[in-house]
Amino acid sequence: MAVEALLFDKDGTLFDFAATWNRWSAEIIRSLAQGDQDLAQILAGALQFDLEQQVFLPDSFAIAGTNGEVTAALLPHLPAWDAIELERYLAENAARAPLAEAVPLAPFLDDLLARGLMLGVMTNDSEHSAFQQLDRIGVRERFAFVAGYDSGFGAKPDASPLLAFARTVDVAPERCAMVGDSRHDLIAGHAAGMQRVAVLTGPASASELAPFADVVLDNIGEIPAWMSKTLRNSP
Repeated sequence: MAVEALLFDKDGTLFDFAATWNRWSAEIIRSLAQGDQDLAQILAGALQFDLEQQVFLPDSFAIAGTNGEVTAALLPHLPAWDAIELERYLAENAARAPLAEAVPLAPFLDDLLARGLMLGVMTNDSEHSAFQQLDRIGVRERFAFVAGYDSGFGAKPDASPLLAFARTVDVAPERCAMVGDSRHDLIAGHAAGMQRVAVLTGPASASELAPFADVVLDNIGEIPAWMSKTLRNSP
């Protein structure tokens, strides 16, 4: 079926996950540990993060998890913090993370808009972080819908935020595609009745994502070619 709207995950999809988040995560862990190397290792373990290699373990919940889930995992080891302060600290610092665009986003998004597509972003990061990061690279205005896990629609893998996007852009879910780099993204897409596009700019491999996706692409830059093929084969 032809695609009329695209809903993008943010981290690992619009932005290359490793290049954006691995070093940032190591720095945040060390900052929270305040020089205590043992505590730094405990915090890294709570997030399933290899501090020496500066990389998330493949099954880390933090890859697709929300800031709230990350906060809950760290909080037992940080008695000087409360949950609200820690979650705010993570969100504010994430908003300033170095951004590695998966492809040059402005021309890519302009091309999609020129094709008449409606665009959105749904991330399990905070809304604040999403707005700040999209503003920093000058593309926020290209999206008709931007939501985080704390925007009031819920978080992936629940279908609710995806269906909120479909309502906002007035496109039937089956003519929307969820584009993401994790099983959370694709499971949410299936639950919402959307087409599912997996990309390999996150930690997950093609073999991990393929069972949950309609198509697996190297990166979002391959979407126009995939859509052209889909359009040719659509009723």
